[in-house]
Amino acid sequence: MHLRHSPDAPAAERIDFETFLKADIRIGTIVAAEAFPEARKPSCRLRIDFGPAIGEKKSCAQIAANYALEELPGRQVAAVVNFPPRQIGPAMSEVLTLGFADEAGEVVLFAPDKPVPNGSRLF
Repeated sequence: MHLRHSPDAPAAERIDFETFLKADIRIGTIVAAEAFPEARKPSCRLRIDFGPAIGEKKSCAQIAANYALEELPGRQVAAVVNFPPRQIGPAMSEVLTLGFADEAGEVVLFAPDKPVPNGSRLF
């Protein structure tokens, strides 16, 4: 297990509130999911609708160990939407879908416990 995904990882250095606000974390609904066999770890390609202000974005997420493709569409997830796009093998990931490591170090998606409008920003 990679140290940064471990619950025993040390706390990150302190930041101020203004620095935190620079990360634009929004809720979106997964509209499509497909396998991403070219990835090094079990992964999926996602299309996520973040509402009219942000639109639909693509994400590559290492979530295949905990989620079947057919259960992902319709699910709300949180993502950082203001990172620059990143090339992941043959795919471009436009947002960073957020999650936490389970006991095995596999990603569990981070989402609200009640539905919220797509595009809602974390504060």
